[in-house]
Amino acid sequence: MKSEELSRFLIMGNATVVEAMQKIDLNSKGILFIIEEEEKLVGVVTDGDIRRWLIRTGNLQGEMQEIMNRNPKVISCKERKKAKEYMAKHLITALPVVTRENKIKDIIFKEESNLTEKKEEKLSLQEIPVVIMAGGKGTRLYPYTRILPKPLIPIGDIPIMERIINAFREYGVKNFYATVNYRKSMIKSYFSENIADYQLTYVEEDKPLGTAGSLPLIQEEFHTPLVVTNCDILIHADYTDIYKHHLETGNELTIVTALKNIVVPYGVIHSSENGRIQSMEEKPKLSYFVNTGMYVLSPKVLQEIPEDTFFHMTDLADQLLAEGRKVGMYPISEDSFLDMGEFEEMRRMEEKLDLKAE
Repeated sequence: MKSEELSRFLIMGNATVVEAMQKIDLNSKGILFIIEEEEKLVGVVTDGDIRRWLIRTGNLQGEMQEIMNRNPKVISCKERKKAKEYMAKHLITALPVVTRENKIKDIIFKEESNLTEKKEEKLSLQEIPVVIMAGGKGTRLYPYTRILPKPLIPIGDIPIMERIINAFREYGVKNFYATVNYRKSMIKSYFSENIADYQLTYVEEDKPLGTAGSLPLIQEEFHTPLVVTNCDILIHADYTDIYKHHLETGNELTIVTALKNIVVPYGVIHSSENGRIQSMEEKPKLSYFVNTGMYVLSPKVLQEIPEDTFFHMTDLADQLLAEGRKVGMYPISEDSFLDMGEFEEMRRMEEKLDLKAE
């Protein structure tokens, strides 16, 4: 591995959670190795470690030295031929090759050869219902949505709603509901012409009901938590892990959140009384977690949604929080959240999915 490529997997111990998440996005392997001065290996951190830290503390400024595993598995340059056997023994997917001075010279990654095992894991959501909120007008995407309803706007040559369904199908989901209103006949017509191995049930609104208000219209009693998602987003994450997290935490509502970095395009002045300047900060970067528009709901909270009333999922979250009930988040990285709600974001989605050449 060339030094430029190797650097994508290395980070200093004083790097923050935000910096680490950005670097993990770039290397696409879900792992970083922590180094100190002279590039000596001192630890390892995965995206799962960072997620657990964020759920536990909510601290985006936590440093890698607080989060890392200080005893990473390694192999010497002389023994690298035994890497495959060593990785299988210790159930790891990335193994650094180190020198006598404990400097990383290379990283060996496990090939995803056991496709059967991977497919079985993804099929774990086959009994879980997914509701796609597809009734909005998509006013931010005018003039496209003067012709097409938002769920049918293509990303590449596949409509966004079909891409959402395909993403869940990889995890075995076969029971979908779509709340529809604006140009609903076009949506029904498109999906009626597709040969599908899943069931798509339409929930028709007579008037706009928001992102939660149409859920009481579903004529079925759910006995397992359900997933609700907006029709203009794609989430690149482990859907099984999201669902398991909801169950294990005992949340009544889990919101999938994404890191969002915002750069203030000006020099910021920090002042005290009498207009005295204390310090200046050039183009500071602010980091927050934002609501992606994907949720996991326990069945009993559906009773909290008023019938025939405009009601958003955020209204439901506020109500549950006011009552002291468990509302939690599942954090993902900025690059794992793709939103086509605006033209600029739609172009970013196409670039991320490598669709411009299609």
